[in-house]
Amino acid sequence: MRLGGRYRRRVASTRQRGRRTQQERTEATTGALVAAARELFAVDGYAATSLDAVVASAQVTKGALYHHFAGKRELFAAVFAQEQERVLAEVAAAYGRHRDPWRAFEAGCQAFLEACLDPGTQRIFLLDATAALGWETIRALESSSLQAMQAALDRAMAAGRLPRRPTAPLAHLLFGAICEGAMVVARAEDRDAAQKAMLSELRRLLRALSA
Repeated sequence: MRLGGRYRRRVASTRQRGRRTQQERTEATTGALVAAARELFAVDGYAATSLDAVVASAQVTKGALYHHFAGKRELFAAVFAQEQERVLAEVAAAYGRHRDPWRAFEAGCQAFLEACLDPGTQRIFLLDATAALGWETIRALESSSLQAMQAALDRAMAAGRLPRRPTAPLAHLLFGAICEGAMVVARAEDRDAAQKAMLSELRRLLRALSA
């Protein structure tokens, strides 16, 4: 019985290592595809990027791509989701540098606009996403950002830095305004000037809310 138990544990361990290896291979393939697609989407745009170019850059087969993604739209959604996580991480880092919850909120909003100055982020996040994915898919992928904004507003109200009211409508309005601001900056001829003007108005808006 003891030998049998050891044998079963050894077989189970071998199978587990096999599963981990397969998972690692899957993660490596999808990671290579998303990284290659991000680079191409950022430079050439969604419409001009072919799946042939993606698989060539990622050094995988077309079959491997279709094993993990149904097509270019789903691959773009994965790139968009990764970009969303990166921007949200920058916002969270800016928020975490302030102890005052309202100052932290202001810093997070500013960090979002600044993150969207990256040309690749602008192309993926602001210029191509609507046509590639549609509004409903974008909003679903952005839900974590909206939830984070609502939680930050809740903390500011709990600390007495913002008059109490329902946070969901306010979060939607502010999120929409900031996304629109980032879109205007991305399409401006003089993006630096547009960014400065947008940040100035954003600060005035947030100061008025907290008065």
